[in-house]
Amino acid sequence: EERRVVLTPEAVGLLTNNGLEVVVETGAGKASKFSDQDYSDAGAKVVYSAEEALQAQIVLKVDAPDLSEIEKMYAGSCLISALQIGRQNREFIEALNAKKITAIAFEYLEDKVGGMPVVRAMSEIAGSTVMLIAAEYLSSVNDGKGLIMGGVTGVPPTQVVIIGAGTVAEYAARTALGLGANIKVFDNHIYKLRRLKQLLGQQIYTSTIDNLTLTQALAEADVVIGALRAEKGRNKIVVNEEMVANMMHGSIIIDVGIDQGGCIETARMTTHEDPTYLVHDIIHYCVPNIASRVSRTASYSLSNIFTPIILQMADLGGAEEMIFNYRWFLRGVYTYRGSLTNAYLARKFDLTHKELQLLLAARY
Repeated sequence: EERRVVLTPEAVGLLTNNGLEVVVETGAGKASKFSDQDYSDAGAKVVYSAEEALQAQIVLKVDAPDLSEIEKMYAGSCLISALQIGRQNREFIEALNAKKITAIAFEYLEDKVGGMPVVRAMSEIAGSTVMLIAAEYLSSVNDGKGLIMGGVTGVPPTQVVIIGAGTVAEYAARTALGLGANIKVFDNHIYKLRRLKQLLGQQIYTSTIDNLTLTQALAEADVVIGALRAEKGRNKIVVNEEMVANMMHGSIIIDVGIDQGGCIETARMTTHEDPTYLVHDIIHYCVPNIASRVSRTASYSLSNIFTPIILQMADLGGAEEMIFNYRWFLRGVYTYRGSLTNAYLARKFDLTHKELQLLLAARY
């Protein structure tokens, strides 16, 4: 399912030139059109089993590992991967803690100015890609409504409703406007709506999320993008099944935040192999890792974020020093040497957690 890779061969070359040993599992970059030869030429050691690759001190992986993969990792090693909270359970956290693994989540990792670099980068890609997906499923080739995404002279433009006004919404709105579609953006944060209008540099329809206005907009929509980012864990549902039932038949719903629960009641997680299903004759596309559709672009983007972090880690002498020295890095940690350190995960899985600051203070 996952086609992205965290480091490109160019990044591997940079790391090996700085004296780091990089181990790459065979075929890791194949889906993004990076060959084993590319990695080998860059100085990586290509291994032929996942077991060998997982026995590194720092394991970089896009998907969260499964229980059998955690079992193969070295005790006390460092894992940097997506958490994908919608797919995880209590056993996952317990397995990490049993191995005393320090785990860092893409979704929680911050940069020096308080932004979330991985979330932002993947949101930019997802926002740009989401309209192209909508165009695909509106076309007659995919048994859609037979509409062009946008509009032509004398024909009313496609109606697009975007729920949320963050990065995904910004890039989706840019693409939709560029294609000539008519957009309506809903969010409960006025400052986000105002910022979105400034970023787009034009007047667009914006509204807070109230049932009546949203129901009317959805009834006329050809495309609905769910782009609400979860606050404090899980998303809240703003589009109920009745609203979906009132939509025009053959319209498409794409819930980008499905990995965190989504904001549409009828949405459930799907895969790239089987991406869509119908509810009330409305096409639902709910793949959590949309950026995987353009895996090479996404891999370069991830590589640009993690290469400097790995180099910094090597300079300091490991993940633990990195956590201790940089507060922005510390925020990405959810398990540390056998303890769960994220309060939300502790509540979700009914586990105890320890404050990371206190654990670090106890080191000295």
